[in-house]
Amino acid sequence: MEERLQKVLAARAGISRRAAEKLIGEGLVTVNGAVAGIGDKADPYRDQIRLRGELLSTPGKKYYIMLNKPVGYVTTMSDEKGRKTVRELVADIPERVYPVGRLDINSEGLLLMTNDGDFANRVMHPSFEKEKTYRVLVTGDAERGIRRLQEPMELDGAPLAAPAVRLVRSDGAVTTMDITIHEGKNRQIRRMCQMADLTVKRLTRISIGTVSLGRLQKGAWRHLTPAEIESLSR
Repeated sequence: MEERLQKVLAARAGISRRAAEKLIGEGLVTVNGAVAGIGDKADPYRDQIRLRGELLSTPGKKYYIMLNKPVGYVTTMSDEKGRKTVRELVADIPERVYPVGRLDINSEGLLLMTNDGDFANRVMHPSFEKEKTYRVLVTGDAERGIRRLQEPMELDGAPLAAPAVRLVRSDGAVTTMDITIHEGKNRQIRRMCQMADLTVKRLTRISIGTVSLGRLQKGAWRHLTPAEIESLSR
């Protein structure tokens, strides 16, 4: 059955429909050898759809996984600098899966990956306001820093919702806290801590919405349960 090409492209390439439309508009997508245009339709089971000359695979099984990303891996499928990528950690999955959102190279923890573009877009879209909780190890004046974190802040010219901050433990020199945010701005936790005069020593994402990292080992992945998929899709 034919569908709008941007929908097919988003689902198979793990990108947003807006990004798919941009790629189509730039002439980088072909259907059965012909350059595609905005508004074109295609049958993902029958037509040969190529992005930058690479054939997109026929829709198969949908994968929804949780990866415990270690420090030192970039959240991309390839890297021009030759750094390790999260793709290497999920190489045993028969379908190509893509990261949902990002974790910077020095951060670790829960990273969702999927080959379902619609699911990825729902999880990442700001209107769904999926809470993300990070366990953060910091140095500095924790008491003053926590107060500053809960005061009005701006990043990239936009106001931030006040995060929920829970003190886990403190030995005076090093403090561990859980910080929960709604937004997903680039390096947001690190930048907020910097504004609060706190130095981040370790940053681990431990949950997205109601889905928690639990005891998953570093570098390992597991399938999301049907209940977790449903929770993230709401």
